Amino acid sequence: MTDANRPTTDEDAKKWLAEYRSGRTESLGRLVEHYRRPLYAFLYKMLEGRAADADEIFQEVWFRVIKNVERYEDQSFLSWLFRIAHNLIIDRARRARPMVDLQEGREDGLALEERLPSPKLGPENEVAGRDLGTRISAAIEKLPEEQREVFLMRTEADIPFKEIAKMQKTSINTALARMHYAVLKLREELRGDYESLARG
Repeated sequence: MTDANRPTTDEDAKKWLAEYRSGRTESLGRLVEHYRRPLYAFLYKMLEGRAADADEIFQEVWFRVIKNVERYEDQSFLSWLFRIAHNLIIDRARRARPMVDLQEGREDGLALEERLPSPKLGPENEVAGRDLGTRISAAIEKLPEEQREVFLMRTEADIPFKEIAKMQKTSINTALARMHYAVLKLREELRGDYESLARG
């Protein structure tokens, strides 16, 4: 039994997956529960807050896990989940509209792993904090799809850039550059909020 006081690791995931393969179906429930938050948060934000679509793809991800459980290899389980989710989002986008070129002009591969400040501003600023969180979410939705995906994979699930690059079928430098441009755009979009926080 996993100690509830320590974070879930890939070893836990592999153990539960092995138990599920051997017939202990309750172990699948443990996997779903432990990876629900980062996976659903990624889907919800990538799909611009469309909860019904996020729910549908969330279920489809786990259906694919069950269907392909014997093909799972010794890799990060979370990265595997996100790779499945990424492919499902791409498939849905192709069905929904013609593909457009989302490549930026020149991407110079600058490494940057900055985070936006937490929208939690304390009890006395709870309403302001909620408003800031809403503006951050809206700003993230405006990012080009590939930049938004890198940003969310990195901030929601802490997936390494090497894994993100594999999922996006690009170089690690391009993945790093997409993160860099995403952060620059979010800073510009939220410049007024940054200035207010600095004054506060």
